[in-house]
Amino acid sequence: MAERRPRIDQPRESGKRWRSPSFANQEYFGVVSEKFARFLGTPGFIVGMTFFIAAWMLLNTVGPKSWRWDEYPFQFLNVMLSLQASYAAPLILLAQNRQADRDRVALEQDRSRDERNLADTEFLTREVASLRLGLRETATRDFVRSELRDLLDEMEERGLSVTKTPPTSP
Repeated sequence: MAERRPRIDQPRESGKRWRSPSFANQEYFGVVSEKFARFLGTPGFIVGMTFFIAAWMLLNTVGPKSWRWDEYPFQFLNVMLSLQASYAAPLILLAQNRQADRDRVALEQDRSRDERNLADTEFLTREVASLRLGLRETATRDFVRSELRDLLDEMEERGLSVTKTPPTSP
């Protein structure tokens, strides 16, 4: 996409020229550090680093004299590994802090969702209890049928004629 040219009838945005590069952005830097920390924890990195160090040591011990750039105590290798460790440790800590922040947010969301679920469950429990109380006072279909049967039996005992009609289906 072509860069948008500034319009000459509008003033420039202040500070736009001196804006920090994208790697100074905290979010971008955090994402990159997390990717780097994940990469450091892979078997591929460990195997690769092992091969790199072994090749370094082989070239500097048994390689031709003209190829040896770091003699036996391997001081340059030591400096490089120390430098790599000095950058890796803070990046790993930054990635852990970001993960802890995400975990804290997820925990707060879980807690609030659990509180809502508890409130909903308590509300539904109260509703079911009130429905049960209300049903105790309501005549059920079986209760009405049994009362009607009792009345019919009582009427037949007294000698009153009862015409039975076939029941209608609901």
